[in-house]
Amino acid sequence: MKQKPVYRYRKSEPETVGNAISEMLKAFKIDGKFYETDLVNSWERVMGKAIANRTSKLYIRNKKLFVHISSAPLKHELSMSREKILVLLTKEFGQQIVNEVIIK
Repeated sequence: MKQKPVYRYRKSEPETVGNAISEMLKAFKIDGKFYETDLVNSWERVMGKAIANRTSKLYIRNKKLFVHISSAPLKHELSMSREKILVLLTKEFGQQIVNEVIIK
């Protein structure tokens, strides 16, 4: 009778919860989608309440952040500072989640 191989799932040293969750997300290959969802959910915190209140739709597709703004002057202002928005998002999350910001 064959013996089943013994798999070791435990590590010998303790690990922080954050590292364990990060490893789990990578193992299931859902880390990218998790960070994209986190970015959309923290839009108000990153950009401020005034911009978030005038944002009608926000989504990510193909590493591009689409932002629908209801105010024409604000839309123009944000269009001029798309690179600054990318820098803010990269600084907030510690990595580049999106490659481009499209203001509509």
